[in-house]
Amino acid sequence: MRRSSVLLPFLLLLASAALAAPDGGDAEEADVEAEAVEEAAPGDEAAEAAEAPAGEADGLTGDQAYKLKITELETRVNELKERIFRSKTRLAILKESVLASSIAGAEAQILHRNEMGSSFRLEKVSYSLDGTPIRSLVDQDGDLDGKEEIEILNGPIVPGNHTLSVVMTYRGNGFGIFSYLKGYVFNLRSSHTFRADEGKLVEVKAIGYEKGGITTDLKDRPDIRFEDRLSDVRTAAAPDGERVDAPDAER
Repeated sequence: MRRSSVLLPFLLLLASAALAAPDGGDAEEADVEAEAVEEAAPGDEAAEAAEAPAGEADGLTGDQAYKLKITELETRVNELKERIFRSKTRLAILKESVLASSIAGAEAQILHRNEMGSSFRLEKVSYSLDGTPIRSLVDQDGDLDGKEEIEILNGPIVPGNHTLSVVMTYRGNGFGIFSYLKGYVFNLRSSHTFRADEGKLVEVKAIGYEKGGITTDLKDRPDIRFEDRLSDVRTAAAPDGERVDAPDAER
């Protein structure tokens, strides 16, 4: 009985030691794993910290490049918009000008008239309107000198004041006691200002004529004069297709 009482505590001690041994091993392994985690954590954080700035730097550069491209595209788009706006403005102004001239514009008819006598032969005429040449004619086999009246211009004109410049070249064609005229060439130059009104037709005649009288020397007679006539233009055409004008008013 005494041996049993002695062995019983000893066995209980061994059992408790056996039961405590696994818990101690797990604790040691847990401690080892915790230390491993603690040791590994600083390294991972350092790697992530090293990679983060590089990633952030790359993202910032891409952002800047993207913004730069967007800015360039916006600038080009704005330039194109400005050019389109200017083109539209010019077209609108041109359209208004065309419509204004066709609806309420003025018209002009410029005529050349030869009232010289047989002592002078017309060789050449030249007409300019506001400094721009509009027609030149040269005599060939008497076709120019033989025409009493020639149309120089007939069409729309900008309302307002205009200047018509004329050069007429005549050659003396005297005979008998006036044969000396054959040696003379008369270059007549003259300018005339006329006004074109909206909705009106202005007719301008440039006339080569002999001024003076019987007592005036032939070589002093060649000259140019101008005649204006203003009339209303009707848009309706006559039955034969010709334009119908209101009663004329001489100037």
